[in-house]
Amino acid sequence: MSTFFGEIRQLGYVVDDIEAAMAYWSNTLGVGPWYYNPKVPIRNYEYDGQAYEPHNSVALANSGFVQVELIQTRNDVPSMYRDFLQAGRTGLQHVAYWTEQYDADLERLLKQGFKPRMSGEVGEQGRFIYFDTEYHPGTVIELSEVAGPKGRLFDLIRSTSEGWNGQQAIRPFPDLDTL
Repeated sequence: MSTFFGEIRQLGYVVDDIEAAMAYWSNTLGVGPWYYNPKVPIRNYEYDGQAYEPHNSVALANSGFVQVELIQTRNDVPSMYRDFLQAGRTGLQHVAYWTEQYDADLERLLKQGFKPRMSGEVGEQGRFIYFDTEYHPGTVIELSEVAGPKGRLFDLIRSTSEGWNGQQAIRPFPDLDTL
């Protein structure tokens, strides 16, 4: 448990081949099912204060309480994921903490001296922000808002992982506007 953030809820892995990564995690590690979105609809994306339009593919699955996120960048938009890859790395890039009180938690973290690096939104009440905390590979911190449809998607992903029988290892993301 982090004294600043609470429980780590997600481990984010940057990969070169998301399809191969999903197959490995489901076939070798028995983790799934994977909810896959070949192009995540990110709004209001910024990196180092500049607006961009990233094309990232994402797959999500749970192993117990912890969600695993696989991320593959599909364009050369500046991002912390691209920085990680350009440093010659793949694998664990960030840990995420979830909140329903995003504004209050963000304000508290900024007052504590955390420096934002990358941010955006996935669905209503689905803001996220990554802080410049990579003092060791895999230690970037993400604060992720789960008060809206994204939170309901995360609940769905966790509930379908419980007792998963290995069938339908890859599933499409549901439309966040319908959750």
